[in-house]
Amino acid sequence: MFHHITVLKEEATEGLHIKKDGIYVDCTLGGAGHSSLIAGRLSGEGRLICLDQDDWALENARERLAEYGEKVVLVKTNFRDLEQVLKNLPFVPQKDGVPQVDGILYDLGVSSPQFDEGERGFSYNHDAPLDMRMDQSAQLTAAEIVNTWPEQEIARVLFQYGEEKFSRRIARKIVERREEHPVESTGELAELIKEGIPAAARRTGGHPAKRSFQGLRIAVNDELGAFEEGLRAAVRCLAPGGRVSVITFHSLEDRICKQIFSSYLSRCTCPPDFPFCVCGAEGTLKLINRKPLVPSEEELELNPRARSAKLRIAEKL
Repeated sequence: MFHHITVLKEEATEGLHIKKDGIYVDCTLGGAGHSSLIAGRLSGEGRLICLDQDDWALENARERLAEYGEKVVLVKTNFRDLEQVLKNLPFVPQKDGVPQVDGILYDLGVSSPQFDEGERGFSYNHDAPLDMRMDQSAQLTAAEIVNTWPEQEIARVLFQYGEEKFSRRIARKIVERREEHPVESTGELAELIKEGIPAAARRTGGHPAKRSFQGLRIAVNDELGAFEEGLRAAVRCLAPGGRVSVITFHSLEDRICKQIFSSYLSRCTCPPDFPFCVCGAEGTLKLINRKPLVPSEEELELNPRARSAKLRIAEKL
């Protein structure tokens, strides 16, 4: 399976209201599932720009999207650099120096191939070197965090990004072990995390290492910082009537998306008993779905990884 979800993926693409001659951006190329859906709807005048920092994703997409020829442009980059990438493409129109595109899509987190490729170090189900880099040319790895960062910083990462309530106990276990020898594999780290969580707490909530691995992965790739920068750039770079679709997989990402969308909505200051708005407050975005869309029960049976997925869509005014 190439990506996280099926039906919600289609809804995210449908939500862009694709025009045949439009310009679209898939900020998270991954297994190219979204990109295939978008590119298949474009005419020869349309363009799809695909961003990813993972070499595997780009190589896979060259084959999977080859039939679309020049309609598809692949760029190796972090999506926090979205605006600069668009400025460098001659076919993207600009208004007052800001690129203008018709739709932008984010499908956050780790793609299924990254999880399933054990040697990348994303999964606690495969014993592999502690890596977790989405961009293999980046400097920071999970091994560096685990073996060199101060105990309180490790605890902060696990608590803030992994929402792990036993973060301090786990950080202490890690530091005790690394004083004997470096922690070098996902298997060893997963066992240390288990030791740091009380037995009663380990019996519920799935694999005990899940939250800590998430926290480390987010820290290694600065995922939340990149997403916040990238999403604000996306709002700037949308043409009027253009849409942004965002699929998130945990509460931290969804909270950022919700807060950023909310900050661009109109803020009417008229008294509630006025029959219509007279203050003239204008927003930048309108929400297409007031509440996030979530996977159906049928979809969850097909793909349990989609359990925490949420889709939010907004349109530029």
